[in-house]
Amino acid sequence: MVLGVAESLPFKRQSFDLVLIVAALSLFKNPVQALFEAACVLKPGGKIVIGILDRDSLHGDFYESRKKEGRFSSGAKFLSTAEVSCWLTNIGFEEIKVCQTLYMQPEKIERIELPQKGSGIGSFAVISARKQMKK
Repeated sequence: MVLGVAESLPFKRQSFDLVLIVAALSLFKNPVQALFEAACVLKPGGKIVIGILDRDSLHGDFYESRKKEGRFSSGAKFLSTAEVSCWLTNIGFEEIKVCQTLYMQPEKIERIELPQKGSGIGSFAVISARKQMKK
């Protein structure tokens, strides 16, 4: 086991082919620094996959307004796919893709909700990107 924080990863540079961040980016003290660190530990051409509760979705306002009631979400700063995608671009990632799911309130879901491209409708968004190859 390796202990560390996302903003200062304790791994050798260019060690990984994939970095996965699910439902945690909104809890980091400095999410941009965490994404920069992820880029540092990724090999050229490596992928990052990020899952977030999309602040700009139909349900984003609902969860944002109730986050103080949540045991884990009280310290969260919910993010939009647009701002995370912008951060990834600024850090140097490319081939940024976004898909979404969870279109209904959780208690009303009766069947599997298949993912769709884009964002803004589904509450949960997945953003993937590729670290640039060395030039």
